[in-house]
Amino acid sequence: MIETLLGGLLGGAFRLAPEILKWLDRKGERSHELAMQDKALEFEKLRGASRMAEIGASADAAWNTGAIEALREAVAAQGRTSGVKWADALSTTVRPVVTYLFVLMYAGVKLSTFVGSVQSDVGFGPALLAAWSEADQALLAGILNYWFLNRTLEKGLR
Repeated sequence: MIETLLGGLLGGAFRLAPEILKWLDRKGERSHELAMQDKALEFEKLRGASRMAEIGASADAAWNTGAIEALREAVAAQGRTSGVKWADALSTTVRPVVTYLFVLMYAGVKLSTFVGSVQSDVGFGPALLAAWSEADQALLAGILNYWFLNRTLEKGLR
């Protein structure tokens, strides 16, 4: 009788064992499939971010190209004459007049700084140093380089 009971229990256990193993295997497959889906989702996010960065870089390059082209056209348009004599004559005087006005204004500010310093009993030397700084020296050097060195180089390259 014990053998029958033991045989029935062992037979049932052996019959249940494959089902338990199948259930454990499916559970492992589902977790593996879920992990693979997570990895695929992460990969798609990275690919989307990379594509967006590529599109942004492409848009920046297109914008820069357009901006450079617009600047080139604006500079070229400045050199063209309109055909109206008085307008062309006025147009050619704009830059020199602005330059002369700036130089006169700059000289006026420097002169007033110097005169104000001398009148407040600072002395000639310290007043001159107060009116003429390193920034003024750099500005003068830039102007001289533009008018003499740059023009000379341009004539030599032609």
